[in-house]
Amino acid sequence: MNRLHLLLCLLLILPTSTVAGGEVVARVLTVHEGDRLTIHYQGRKDMVYLRDVDCPELKQPYGKQAKHATAAYIGNREVVVRDLKQDRQGRMTADILLLDGRQIAHELVKEGLAWVQPGSGNQTVKDLEELARAAGTGLWADPNPVPPWKWKSTKSARHN
Repeated sequence: MNRLHLLLCLLLILPTSTVAGGEVVARVLTVHEGDRLTIHYQGRKDMVYLRDVDCPELKQPYGKQAKHATAAYIGNREVVVRDLKQDRQGRMTADILLLDGRQIAHELVKEGLAWVQPGSGNQTVKDLEELARAAGTGLWADPNPVPPWKWKSTKSARHN
């Protein structure tokens, strides 16, 4: 019984881990773009990208709207950060949730303010994008919206 008691006490005093699959509560310090923010948790700051989505760049149509929508949802607020980890490009990504459980990425896709990232296996967010596209919501009101990954490549090609 003493070992179990000691183990429980240690678990209570050790800081919460942010390993894959874990959750932490964090405060959003800055919303840089619709899908990129800086969070503060456990005495540290991290720049985090929303998992599975890509919002328009700030200079693209709907880029500023995406940033403002994200700031309205979570700017300077506490959020739940789920499954914080590095993606293939070395960026920190996570599911960011409001305290009521809604995922910010899902809300942005529903509003037509984000694309699903190519290669995402998240069927829920794919379905939400299809609904927004069919309804002509947000960026889907444009007959030929350019996803940010294509916009960035054409922009850099023009500057070379």
